[in-house]
Amino acid sequence: MTQVKFDSSALKQFVHDNELGEMQAMVKAADDELRNGTGAGAAYRDWLHLPSEYDKDEFERIKQAAKKIQSDSDILVVIGIGGSYLGAQMAIDFLHNTFYQAQDAKDRKYPLVIFAGNSLSSTYVHDLLQLIGDKDFSVNVVSKSGTTTEPSIAFRIFKKKLIEKYGLEEANKRIYATTDKAKGALKTEADANGYESFVIPDGVGGRYSVLCPVGLLPIAASGADIDQLMAGAAQAEQDYVDPDLSKNEAYQYAAYRNILYRKGYETELLENYEPNMRMFAEWWKQLAGESEGKDQKGIYPS
Repeated sequence: MTQVKFDSSALKQFVHDNELGEMQAMVKAADDELRNGTGAGAAYRDWLHLPSEYDKDEFERIKQAAKKIQSDSDILVVIGIGGSYLGAQMAIDFLHNTFYQAQDAKDRKYPLVIFAGNSLSSTYVHDLLQLIGDKDFSVNVVSKSGTTTEPSIAFRIFKKKLIEKYGLEEANKRIYATTDKAKGALKTEADANGYESFVIPDGVGGRYSVLCPVGLLPIAASGADIDQLMAGAAQAEQDYVDPDLSKNEAYQYAAYRNILYRKGYETELLENYEPNMRMFAEWWKQLAGESEGKDQKGIYPS
C-alpha cells in the first residue's frame, strides 16, 4: 500500500540527531497517556480505534443510504462547518477527477457533492440554489447540537427548497441527519420527522470525525469506496502504534515540531503542488490550529 512518507533530511541543519533521541522518553510518556486515557482530552480518544472499532451495522446503513442518494439525486448538499465538512471535502477532492465538479453527470456517474453551511455568504447560497435549479437533490445535515448558526441557517433554506419541490413526506426521505445519538435540536427534529440518522460518536471530536458517518456518508455518496478507505486507515492504525521514534514517522514529525518550536520556530507552512489537495491543507490547518492553538501557545499553521 502506498503511504505518505516523512523526509526529515532538510532538518539536519536545525536539529541534531542526538536531540531527536532525547525526545524518546517524552514521546513514550505522551503515548502512554494517550493509550491509557490519563492525559488531557481523554474523553475524546475514540478516533484512535475508529478504523477497527466502528459500528458495522451503521456502516452498512451508510452504504445503503449512499446508494439511495446515487439513485435519486443529482446533487447531495452536505451542510456542516469545521470538522463537519473539511475532512469529507478533502477526501472527495483527492479521490476524484480534478475537474469533478465541472464534469457532466454521465461522466461523473455519481452525484455532485456540494458543501454548505460553513459560512454566512448569501452569494454562495444563492449560487448553489441556482446550480440545483430543477435537479433532484438530497441534504445531509451534520451537527452535534443542531444549533450552530451557519449550518442552522443553511439547513432551513435547503429544507424549504426540498419541501417546495417534493412535498413534506418525500422531502423528509431526502434528509439525512448526522448528529448526537441521544440529544440536541437536530436529533429531536430528526426523530420527529423520520430523517434517516447517523451517529457522531461521543468520543470523537469534530476535527477527527472523517472516519465516522460525518465523512463516510458524503464520501460514499460521491462514489468512493469506503471499504477500502477504512482498510487503509486500519493499516495505519497498526503501523503507527509503536512509540519507538526510529520506527514511527508520525511521532518523528511530532518530535521535530516540538524541538523546532522550543528553538523559536513558531510558524509552520504546508505546501503542496496538487490542486486537488487544496482542501487537505485546509483540513490540516484546522487539525493543527484547534489542537494546539490554546492559550496563545503552539505552532501557527499556515
